[in-house]
Amino acid sequence: MIKFFLMVNKQGQTRLSRYYEHVEINKRATLEAEVVKNCLSRSKDQCSFIEYKDFKLVYRQYAALFVVVGINETENEMAVYELIHNFVEVLDKYFSRVIMFNLDRVHIILDEMVLNGCIVEMNRNRILAPLFVLDKVAES
Repeated sequence: MIKFFLMVNKQGQTRLSRYYEHVEINKRATLEAEVVKNCLSRSKDQCSFIEYKDFKLVYRQYAALFVVVGINETENEMAVYELIHNFVEVLDKYFSRVIMFNLDRVHIILDEMVLNGCIVEMNRNRILAPLFVLDKVAES
C-alpha cells in the first residue's frame, strides 16, 4: 500500500504531497524533510529504493524534480517505480510545460491513478478522460 506521494524540487521544496495514511500536520514537515534529505543525497548510480524506518521509499528523478513514494513492506517496488514513470508521462501528455500553476489538475491525475493508497489505473487515456471533460466544460 502507498503511504504518501511527494513531488519535490532539487532545493528540497515540496511541490505536491498526498498522504494515504493519517499523519499529523506538524509531523508531515519533519517526515518530508527527512525523506527529501535521504533521496537528494544519493547519487544517480545508486538504487532508487531505500528502506526508511517502517516503510520503503521509491523515488525517481526527472530533471530538477523528484517524485518520491512511501510504501509499506508488502508493496511491489517495481510496480511503484513504473507508477511514477507513468504519472510523469501522463503529466507530460496533459501539460505542455508548466505544471505547478495547475496543481488542481495534477491532483486529479494522481487521484485517477491512486485510490486509498492502491494503484487503480495506469491507462493514460482513461486517466486523462475526466480532465478533457472538465476542459470542454470550461471552454463552453
